[in-house]
This record gives sequence, structure tokens and C-alpha cells, in this order.
Amino acid sequence: MVSDPLAVSPPPLVGCLELASIASPEPASASPLFSAAVGDMARQYLEKGLLVPDHVITQLMVSELELRSGQHWLLDGFPRTLGQAEALDRLCDLDLVISLNVPFETLKDRLSRRWVHPPSGRVYNLDFKPPNVPGVDDITGEPLVQQEHDKPEAVAARLRRYKDAAKPVMELYRSRGVLHQFSGTETNKIWPYVYALFSNKLAPLQSKEAN
Repeated sequence: MVSDPLAVSPPPLVGCLELASIASPEPASASPLFSAAVGDMARQYLEKGLLVPDHVITQLMVSELELRSGQHWLLDGFPRTLGQAEALDRLCDLDLVISLNVPFETLKDRLSRRWVHPPSGRVYNLDFKPPNVPGVDDITGEPLVQQEHDKPEAVAARLRRYKDAAKPVMELYRSRGVLHQFSGTETNKIWPYVYALFSNKLAPLQSKEAN
């Protein structure tokens, strides 16, 4: 099961349906695992507003999924490109793909409002998840930073490149009949439908495993 690369899957899904949530480690500098694995190489791409190369993200995600063999999981932000989708095909068949469609300008505004606590990877959004004290991490009291790839110009460049890369991924899953699309600006309204989709897919699997 996978969410559209631009979308963040509704958090209640993980708890309600007992899914393991696995998020793509891009942006790399907000992920301790990713930073340890690729470090400066990934940052060079992100700071230019470019996508991190397929093989770097794919290697990390596939390794994580192999560790979770036998579990039900929800991917957030993967696959982003056709190359990543093809690599995932060699590991498993997806049951369900959710695409949350959000206007370009809305995405740019949301991502540009993101601030990070680099040591921990905690991410804040000034609109949706602001820190208790402006500019300060809730846990440590250390300063938050806005990274270069989260500034408006870099975000716009990254989104344009993503749109081109993601189109064949969407077409692939549409052709397989597993793609379901919703408006990503009305999360509360679409939640019952998304929950029903996941429940209908998971219930037979969980029943079979119980027997």
C-alpha cells in the first residue's frame, strides 16, 4: 500500500488499521537514517531543488521493507519515480495506491512553511504543526532552522521536477486498477472513504492470517 509521493497519508490509518508506517527519507536532511547513509551527496541535490537519485532512496526503502517481511505496511512518499516503482515490483505487489491531489501553489506554501530540528529530524509546519515557542524545538529547546530546500524557490523547482517524474508512476498504477484519487485539501471529508478502502483490503488478509 502506498500514498501518492506528494501526499502525507492520514495518521489515523496507522493506528486504526495496525499498519507499519514507512516514510520515504526525502528530504534527506530531515532523516537521521538517510543522512547517515548518504550524507553530503543527498544534500547537494536537495539544496539545488533536485530529486535525490532513485538508487539512493530505493536502496534504503527496499532494505527497510525486507526487514518488515510478513507485516502489513503503509508507504508514505514512495515510489516517486518509475524506476522506484519497478524496484518495488521486484519485491512485492501493491494492494492499494492513494493519490491526494493538492494544487501546486498550496503545496509550495505548505512546504515553504516547514522548519526542522536537525539533530532529531523533528519537522514543524508553521500552519499545521507549529512549535510551542516560535523558532524553538518543543523537546530540547534548541533552535529550528529552515533548510535551503524548503525555501520557496527550491520548493517550486522540486515540485516541477516531481510532477514530471510522477506522471508515469500514476499511469502505471492506474493501468493496474489500484489507484484511487482524492482531493488533498479536504482531509476530514475524504477520511471515511480512505479508511473504507483500506479496511476492505485488509480485512480478508487479516482474517486469512487468523485462520
